[in-house]
Amino acid sequence: MIHIHRALLSVSDKRGLIEFARALHSFGVEILSTGGTHATLQEQGIPARQVSDVTGFPEILDGRVKTLHPLIHGALLSVDDNPSHQAQSKAHGIEPIELVVVNLYPFEQTIARTGVTLEEAIEQIDIGGPAMLRSAAKNYRFRAVIANPDRYPAIIAEMQEHHGCLSEETCFDLAGEVFRLTSTYDAAIARYLDTRNKRSASPDVLKIDAPKDLSLRYGENPHQTATLYGRFSKLFEHLHGKELSYNNIVDIAAATALAAEFEDPVVVIVKHTNPCGVGLGASLREAYEKAFATDNASAYGGIVAVNRPLDIEAATAINQIFTEVIIAPEFPGPTLDLLRKKKDRRLIRLTKGVAEALKEPTVRSVPGGFLLQDADADPAGEEDFNVVTRRAPTEEEVRGLRFAWRVAKHVKSNAIVYTTGDRTLGVGVGQMSRVDSSRIAVEKATHANLSLVGSVVASDAFFPFADGLLEAVKAGATAVIQPGGSVRDKEVIAAADEHNIAMVCTGRRHFRH
Repeated sequence: MIHIHRALLSVSDKRGLIEFARALHSFGVEILSTGGTHATLQEQGIPARQVSDVTGFPEILDGRVKTLHPLIHGALLSVDDNPSHQAQSKAHGIEPIELVVVNLYPFEQTIARTGVTLEEAIEQIDIGGPAMLRSAAKNYRFRAVIANPDRYPAIIAEMQEHHGCLSEETCFDLAGEVFRLTSTYDAAIARYLDTRNKRSASPDVLKIDAPKDLSLRYGENPHQTATLYGRFSKLFEHLHGKELSYNNIVDIAAATALAAEFEDPVVVIVKHTNPCGVGLGASLREAYEKAFATDNASAYGGIVAVNRPLDIEAATAINQIFTEVIIAPEFPGPTLDLLRKKKDRRLIRLTKGVAEALKEPTVRSVPGGFLLQDADADPAGEEDFNVVTRRAPTEEEVRGLRFAWRVAKHVKSNAIVYTTGDRTLGVGVGQMSRVDSSRIAVEKATHANLSLVGSVVASDAFFPFADGLLEAVKAGATAVIQPGGSVRDKEVIAAADEHNIAMVCTGRRHFRH
């Protein structure tokens, strides 16, 4: 057990500070502190010595140097059962400090402010704080260190139980928390400085520092363990239903990203990350009916995402079949009351931070490494529509092509999507051959009793041969959008002209692996 005789408190986050310091004082602990922390303790009548009184050296350089002194770090690093350390400490008048309580300067909060300058950010890089935390954490057998105010109650409870002492097990746990914190803190600084380095489009070293968010029951399959890291739970608020699974989380991300493509009221139904139906409407109920009609069999047990507060009319329609997850910006009271009646259904509210998070680079692991890329946030604009056929698309066809292109970028390659201007009709997903994806999309539409006559079709990548286009012609499509760029473009365009098909090339593809 480690008996706490002296404690050094230097915190920017004052949550729980007074109660904690009072408890330490009640145990007879001598408190040392710096700057604002000392002033706060004095105001509350809690005895505390200035660190400068211990070191005999004032705070200097606008507070940049306060605790960087041998009398402080010697007190933290001295090994209590090492005779040489004890002799040297005695010779230099170094008294042990058994407990350190330190918060780091709010660097990440500072750089999150709009318009923050490099100079302002640099001043929020803490030097003395990490040094003290690391010193005490390294010497965990004889020192305790607290970087998180949420730890205060448990620490006080243990000291009360053990007459002012803490166990080595507790100190080891606290030390681990410190090194996780300091590594994350340093990574944030490195990331920020990388963004200021205009010479590099990507960081020289990829640092992924994310706190544990959720422990999951299992991964994609029950025999796989899985954990969620990051801030997902802060962006997607779980309002109701069973805990989220690994596959739920992946599907929620896919459905949300697709719904975010549209400004008009939209309903997206996703199964295994692929859209099985997307609909636009004057109301969410109308949009849902269009999306559901695309593939009502696959919609069962699917993920539904909307881009408006979910009204009771749409919720009533969705409630008619089993839906695994429903995602919306808001769930008004009557809607929430209705949907909560099914206990297994998960309800997820989107926070305002989701839109920005969707723009962040994506990271994917491969054996021995990671792939980093920009988000595919590139819906085709008017300037990207290069008409390559003799016939240009009509205004109605252009509307359909825009809709189809936005959906196609969220379908696993090879992707073929048949639509009108406001709904999907047939979706061909993930085939090794593009023509097979086209055939599957037609089969899906036929099975759903949806006519493709007068539809438009989107292909996420170029047609390598004319056969995929001819499948669309056979189905009744009148206009096509694709990236172009095949060595057989002329052959494909000639086939389109032969059948009076309007074709638009965007010059860029939307592979999704």
